[in-house]
Amino acid sequence: MLRELFLGFIRVHILYHASLAPVYGLELIRELEDHGYHVSPGTMYPILSKLEADGLLISEKINVEGKIRKYYSLTKEGCAILEEAKVKVKELALEIFEER
Repeated sequence: MLRELFLGFIRVHILYHASLAPVYGLELIRELEDHGYHVSPGTMYPILSKLEADGLLISEKINVEGKIRKYYSLTKEGCAILEEAKVKVKELALEIFEER
């Protein structure tokens, strides 16, 4: 149950970082570790594939020092979903942390 909850947060993180600049899987794994998430490649790459299949990300293969690396960028639809998620996250955070 907890894993499913955090997977939602991870997806929002991915969309956010892909909105800033093209990102690749290992880079995202490291970024998420900085936030306390421990995501294996076996979890990250299926998430990226699903976000791409859903039309939220688009990928481009780039040769980096002789290795092919797949970079992901946010699509127009992904940008719209991210903006909606930001509103929902802000609303939830304000409610959760509201001083009573």
